[in-house]
Amino acid sequence: MTGHSRRLFLQLGGVAVAGAMIPPHTERTVNPVNDHFAPLCRRWREVSAGSGFDPAAEPYRTRLARLGTTAAGYRDTMAPTGASLWPGLAFPSFTDTPARLRAMARGYALPGTGLTGDANLAAAVAEGIDHYRRRVYAAGADPAGNWWNWQIGVPRKLLDAAVLIGPHLTGPRSGALQEAVDHFLPECRLSDYEGTSTGANRVDLCTVMLLRAILGSDSGKAALAASALSPVFRHVFEGDGFYRDGSFIQHTSVPYQGGYGVVLLSGLATLFAVLRGSPWEITDPNRQVVFDGVERSFAPFVHDGFCMDLVSGRGIGREPYGDHRRGRDIAAAILLLAEEASAAERGRWRGMVKGWALRDTSRPMLDAAERSDLGFHARLAAVLDDDAIPAAEEPLGHRLPAMSARAVHRRPAWCAGLSMASYRIGHYEHGNGENRRGWHTGSGMLYWWGEGHGDQYSDSFWSTVDPYRLPGTTVSTRRLADGAGNAWGDTCPPARWVGGATDGTYATVGQHLNGFESTMEAFKSWFFLDDAVLCLGAGITSEDGVAVETVVDNRRTGAPLIVDDREGWAHLAGHGGYVLPCPTRLRTLREERTAGQVTRSYVTLWLDHGVDPDSAGYVYLLLPGASRAETRARAADPGWARVLANTARQQGVRIPSLGITAVNFWNDGAVGGLTASAPCAVLVRERGDGTATLTVSDPRREEDELIVTWDRPVAEVLGEHPLLTSATTGASLTLVFGRLADRGGGSQTVTVRLGWYADRDGQRSRPEPPNRS
Repeated sequence: MTGHSRRLFLQLGGVAVAGAMIPPHTERTVNPVNDHFAPLCRRWREVSAGSGFDPAAEPYRTRLARLGTTAAGYRDTMAPTGASLWPGLAFPSFTDTPARLRAMARGYALPGTGLTGDANLAAAVAEGIDHYRRRVYAAGADPAGNWWNWQIGVPRKLLDAAVLIGPHLTGPRSGALQEAVDHFLPECRLSDYEGTSTGANRVDLCTVMLLRAILGSDSGKAALAASALSPVFRHVFEGDGFYRDGSFIQHTSVPYQGGYGVVLLSGLATLFAVLRGSPWEITDPNRQVVFDGVERSFAPFVHDGFCMDLVSGRGIGREPYGDHRRGRDIAAAILLLAEEASAAERGRWRGMVKGWALRDTSRPMLDAAERSDLGFHARLAAVLDDDAIPAAEEPLGHRLPAMSARAVHRRPAWCAGLSMASYRIGHYEHGNGENRRGWHTGSGMLYWWGEGHGDQYSDSFWSTVDPYRLPGTTVSTRRLADGAGNAWGDTCPPARWVGGATDGTYATVGQHLNGFESTMEAFKSWFFLDDAVLCLGAGITSEDGVAVETVVDNRRTGAPLIVDDREGWAHLAGHGGYVLPCPTRLRTLREERTAGQVTRSYVTLWLDHGVDPDSAGYVYLLLPGASRAETRARAADPGWARVLANTARQQGVRIPSLGITAVNFWNDGAVGGLTASAPCAVLVRERGDGTATLTVSDPRREEDELIVTWDRPVAEVLGEHPLLTSATTGASLTLVFGRLADRGGGSQTVTVRLGWYADRDGQRSRPEPPNRS
């Protein structure tokens, strides 16, 4: 028993004795069984424990029998003492003891376990619940430690078990459990939407309140559980919740679709299903925000069935292949929520999940579901077997939820994700002893996956990778303590210019980077294109007394690496290529890294900016999936991408073959025919049909007015643009935007019809289309 556990047990000892001396609850007034609560009990069992499958068919028969064996084992080894319910699980045992009681209750409630409806098993569950309640979870006990255990974790499992065994938890025992829950989770906890009662936590608290209502047939608490969800359904502009740009934040400063977000989505899907048709059915019209969030907030961060680590907070290193488990959790929540959605949404979501399941070859989704969630397995199997549901392909394009300092870029054969930090978003989150070396995940970490690379960051990556050399980052090599900085994501740097502009296909993204617990400063830009990411760095300055590095890549692989310093390229077999302008010296390292019993191979490529650099910079091109020949050919074509500026004032490029000119204006100024009156991001894309688009954003969210001029003949502006206060066409184009600050860093796209050039003889000529050779 740890010192903390021993102190807690001693604190609870007096409460346990006092609880044992309370007279039997023979005079307690127990609410009569309400006609509305019997269906809720049934629906809770169906949704939470699993339904929709034939218990006599495989794989359900085997899995249910195994559950029965586990439940019987727990029942037979239960040995209540003052210090534990099972030998080896000393109190308080917040996780394991309640979880075993719930597993036993599921063995009782589910068909095909061999113990279905077994009164002795139910009696053992009831005895275990009451013993744990008297010894640990007693009304009046001091809720020492993490609040979550007392208000969410423990009561949810205990109440779940209690509801599943129904009347076997007798009136006095049921009443005592209800009193304990009311003590730790009073109704006033749901009065204010703030602190730890927001987002996913609010959904969990409402779930506990609903279970408490079901156990006590309490209509008032059921109504409160449903009504207290309403704040979750609103878009937020700061703090926890859903943002209009698709961001989801928890812990104030952590993008969290892969953790708290899926807890919220799963919890709401469960509550919608359980309360459907009851007097407390959730009909808040704002609940559509959650349904919209499936495709706006969650799907962009799921790739081939796994959830990207850049939206998973401190949980990224919790387990090998945790990203695939999080992807399954999201898929399970979506299929359950689909039962409450419109027919159109249901069709799209099922096709999307089907595509994920078919493409997840690293950890096949259906096989994994069989081991974890029979209800999800049944839903997923039905979708996979239904030929009328087409499997959706990965959607191409770029998503830039600026409020969470994240970006995702998808092309036909590859996908990339970018993780940044800003004055709103922390460098990293640690807490509860987790992710203590994730310091630099917000320093511009660039994840990317090619075909067959679904396990690149899954297979013990976080436990074995060099935490100072995360791909894409620019970092001071100053050594940091494990768990450096404040916990729970409170690691925000002061920089405000973080974000960019996207037209939905391409993007220019930038980060004014303040190094984590470092004097280092840098300006980093990424230009996301068809077959490449063009990466620029400038103004790299530090006074830490150590070297500063930019990590071009760090792949978990043993593949052969070829470097041609003379021609300025490198190629990693089976992965992709890298092009660097000569005479840049690319440093490389091949190493085996070990953590515990696990060893993994890495190939690292980086640029050394030296000790205490002053305005250092870099340029390199990442070519995911490129062959050696393709990489060499791109290096031999310096005109393919033209760097227009790479300074601490502006970073800009032109890609003639795509008709793209893109500039990140860290300050006002002029670059490549574009002029901006204030810091902003501008992406120009000339099309072959005589039109062009100009996409702008205000990443700092500060501009009341922005004036952008393009030195290009333009005949007219097409369409209406609410934030465009004026437009001047002719020999050049001047656009005046108002209140971009109100758009949360989001992009605004204006389409124009190009005008005419005058040649040397004064004759007009048509605009030249992009050179697509």
